[in-house]
Amino acid sequence: MNKTISKKNFIILGVILVAFPFVADKLFNWNYGVLLANFAILYIIAVSGLDILFGYSGQISMGHAAFYCIGAYGSVLIHQFTGLPVIVTILMGTVIATLIGALLAYPASKLVFHFLSLATIAFGEVVYQLVAQSPGNITGNFTGKFTDTISLFGFKLNSYTKYYFFSMICMVIFLLIKVNLVHSRVGRAFIAIRENSHAANGMGINVRKYKVIAFATSAFYTAFAGGLYAHLVRFISPDTFTNKQSVMFLTMLLFGGSASVGGTVTGVFTVQFLNEILRSAERYQLLIYGILLLLVILAFPGGLYGLIKQVIAKFKSKKGEKANAAG
Repeated sequence: MNKTISKKNFIILGVILVAFPFVADKLFNWNYGVLLANFAILYIIAVSGLDILFGYSGQISMGHAAFYCIGAYGSVLIHQFTGLPVIVTILMGTVIATLIGALLAYPASKLVFHFLSLATIAFGEVVYQLVAQSPGNITGNFTGKFTDTISLFGFKLNSYTKYYFFSMICMVIFLLIKVNLVHSRVGRAFIAIRENSHAANGMGINVRKYKVIAFATSAFYTAFAGGLYAHLVRFISPDTFTNKQSVMFLTMLLFGGSASVGGTVTGVFTVQFLNEILRSAERYQLLIYGILLLLVILAFPGGLYGLIKQVIAKFKSKKGEKANAAG
């Protein structure tokens, strides 16, 4: 019965996701809504990567905007200077970010708590300054750079609706990879390290190796999202990749709840919804996010998704008690 209900829910969700861009664009002429949906999908991919690092392996990062930046600039610059197809340059930029993530993780794997946090903040600032201060004919400095959209076998994704379906497929693939990863031997090693790295080491788990794998995988996810972002908006500048973006990723993760796919999705949509509401109070956004995040962490350590699960569990429990009493 539960499996049937679950399948029905997935079918309903699938129909809603497929119908959304047509309903929003054709019936309500809400092209901006389709753009926001694209951003949400990219953020889900990026935050899923951060969740692998923080939620499952227990390593905090306050500089994930750096990988987002490397994926975006890497793809745009490779496409500009080589003329390779955009989908290829996105993958190339992603691989570069993954290698850099692995190199950073090797020495950083010895750091914990605020030391690791400071190291990732410093890395994010280095990457930001690099793209901001490099020669203008390379990165464009603060003027920014325009780029092309993705073309698949001659079919250009030159509308938000077309891009939506492509990015949706990418998101599903990345989420499936994540689910399989965390349920594999590697995922169990991540969780053991998160719970107690000394105990994990005592059980024969190569802690440094798995921390590097977690960091590299996380960088891969976030960089791929950065590449998709660059070719969705077709313009990039350093302002997009400041520390504020790293804080946004972490806020989305903690808001929804770490170590779960549902938490990532809940956090992204909640924070993006708040972002639109608070757009007029841009100067105070980080302050408001900080206050709300503190409230969620203190009141609901499992995030909003954890709260939703608790409410559903209590409702089912009460329903079961009533059924038993009636029987």
